[in-house]
Amino acid sequence: MTVNERITGEIGPGLLVLVAFRPGDNSLAITWMADKLIGLRVFGDGEGKMNRSVEETGGGILVVSQFTLYGDAAKGRRPSFADAAPPQIAIPLYEEFVAKLRAGPCRVETGEFGAMMQVDLVNDGPVTLVIDR
Repeated sequence: MTVNERITGEIGPGLLVLVAFRPGDNSLAITWMADKLIGLRVFGDGEGKMNRSVEETGGGILVVSQFTLYGDAAKGRRPSFADAAPPQIAIPLYEEFVAKLRAGPCRVETGEFGAMMQVDLVNDGPVTLVIDR
């Protein structure tokens, strides 16, 4: 991942996590989300079945702030981002989320909150999930 042609974070095999927050999200949600990601069994075992977690594979986690996940394009031609937390709420939640992940067993890299980031991805498999509580 780069910002202004500077690498801010990179991992090998692992999870690319696009994360957004909304008003009302809290530490309990952050803890649940971090634990869920670390233990989520989405990597193949010896038989190709999704039975291994990022922790079990020794993979990394690349976290990208992405408020546009809460974009609502139901009306008109321009999406509304009214459901996304404003920066004064989202930044502390993002920092807490990253700290919670870094306290775990996996290597964690990030971009820069609010920056224009270029993310390169090799999608090795058909798995893309929305995790929301």
